[in-house]
Amino acid sequence: MPRSVLVTALLPEPGTARLLAAGLQVNQHQLAAPLGRDELLAGIGGRAALLSVLTDRIDDAVLDAAGPDLRVVANFAVGYDNIDVAAATARGIVVTNTPDVLTEATADLAWALLLAASRRVIEGDALIRRGEWTGWRPSQLLGAAVQGRTLGILGLGKIGSAVARRGTGFGMRVIYHNRSRNFRAEGVTGARYVGLDELLETSDFLSLHSPLTPETRHVIDAAALARMQPTAVLVNTGRGPLIDEVALVDALRDRRIAAAGLDVFEQEPALAPGLVELDNVVLLPHIGSATTEARGAMVELCCANIVATLEGRRPLTPLNPEVLAR
Repeated sequence: MPRSVLVTALLPEPGTARLLAAGLQVNQHQLAAPLGRDELLAGIGGRAALLSVLTDRIDDAVLDAAGPDLRVVANFAVGYDNIDVAAATARGIVVTNTPDVLTEATADLAWALLLAASRRVIEGDALIRRGEWTGWRPSQLLGAAVQGRTLGILGLGKIGSAVARRGTGFGMRVIYHNRSRNFRAEGVTGARYVGLDELLETSDFLSLHSPLTPETRHVIDAAALARMQPTAVLVNTGRGPLIDEVALVDALRDRRIAAAGLDVFEQEPALAPGLVELDNVVLLPHIGSATTEARGAMVELCCANIVATLEGRRPLTPLNPEVLAR
């Protein structure tokens, strides 16, 4: 009997073609809505591989329900805070993710949010659609200039570096904060390392790209927002819980910061009360990697990782390579 793979979401092209070509049996969730927790627990038993998405919580309960046949979890995302990697490692299960292939797409979207928020693009679009635009006015929808301003990056990894590179094209000064300095990215982008307080206090535009860890959860809280300039624009394409969303609503409502652009949220798909009523925030439904090219490459990488692992070869992007040495 062929080994079986559980795929928890409908995938864009090329879909599961590589898995089928490798002779694997594929059981794929067929609805647009995410696979429910109960369905995941009921469907994982006896599978050799799991292709998960960021809405799937892969923890002890799921891994226990899978049983001893599960050899690899391929996560359709760069971030993997939805997976208990240590629990998988303890069971000898390889975990992989999809770095690199979505870097440029996500950086593009961060800049789309930055520009939309700073130049009040959504407000202008809504004004016209409501039929309320009566013509050009000298003081209508004045926004903030980007050129020559300071771009702050929290998390200068691959995506943060790509955002920083785009900033240099706008003639911006780039500063960043990381757990450790990224000398290579400094050389490419001219970014200057600063402490977190200086980042908050001096960034005209602050873009978040840190991984979600216990240390970075709510790194942007009420105290952090209070340190930011009243003219600052905050952008998040990283993980929603980097921001205390309730505190952000208060800061935006009171104009303690000028604007925000969000592609991710703390309790997706739910939003903090009051967020949608604000006119100084741009809201997108977690589409940072949503280009045909990026999502297709993510599918290919997930499937390649599964096939390689099940054929006894090294997967391309393992998160716990120590499992491979056993």
